[in-house]
Amino acid sequence: MTGEPRDALPTLRRPILLAAFGGWNDAGDAASAAIEHLSLTWDAAELYEIDPDEYYDYQSSRPVVHQSDGVARRLEWPSTGISYCRIPSAPHDLVLVLGLEPNLRWRAFCREIVDVALALDVELSIVLGSLLADTPHTRPVPISGAAHDADSAKRYGLSKAQYEGPTGITGVLQDAFIQAGVPAVALWASVPHYIGHPPNPKATLALLRRLEDVTGLSIPVGVLPEQAVQWEETISEMMSEDEDMAGYVRELEQREDDDPPPHAPLTEVDGDTLAAEFEKYLRRRSE
Repeated sequence: MTGEPRDALPTLRRPILLAAFGGWNDAGDAASAAIEHLSLTWDAAELYEIDPDEYYDYQSSRPVVHQSDGVARRLEWPSTGISYCRIPSAPHDLVLVLGLEPNLRWRAFCREIVDVALALDVELSIVLGSLLADTPHTRPVPISGAAHDADSAKRYGLSKAQYEGPTGITGVLQDAFIQAGVPAVALWASVPHYIGHPPNPKATLALLRRLEDVTGLSIPVGVLPEQAVQWEETISEMMSEDEDMAGYVRELEQREDDDPPPHAPLTEVDGDTLAAEFEKYLRRRSE
């Protein structure tokens, strides 16, 4: 991107960059689905695609073959694309980054994205993610937010980042923006760990609602509210057919209602085992 002529780039109004990456940072595909929703809602135009040969291990992230009428073949390579949306009725336009978490050269990968953002005069970057957590599917989706400086935290109603430990490409990209002088915040949706497979319209909707608070944009959500209700009802119906699973969810509900210390133990029911069994149950139900 460094060699791209400045006048070849679109002129955007106080753009905000939103990014999400499939994989480790995207439980239930909730974060990437939020970016896809915005792209479709505001008819995003393609701007830049990062060369996948530089950053992906194709044995880990394999290309996918698509066929049309059993004859035409098309290869879809793992990649990350950057697009933009013009929103005439809003104070900001959007720059959208969507792709898979890369396997290689994370710092160089993030520099490419930051270079695009600087060339477009992006004034705020927001990285979206979703994680598996001990939260019940019947309660509002917890959205955690963090900023790396006190001013941004206060301005956007977020906490100052306190997490220590392993991170994904979302954390590396957020830090790259901070180092480049672009305010950067992160928003994370908590997805029930026993139902982590996609889609999760309830978590996607919660991320979009929180985005409205941070960006000041009014985001059309279409049929997502109805899909979220249907998703919850379907999961509850399936849970009701297995007493162990239903009991585990009731305990999660009680723990959240009582708000005990984070270290309070659950009962001897193994939530991870239940999650694996529930995945098998869903597959049988789908078949």
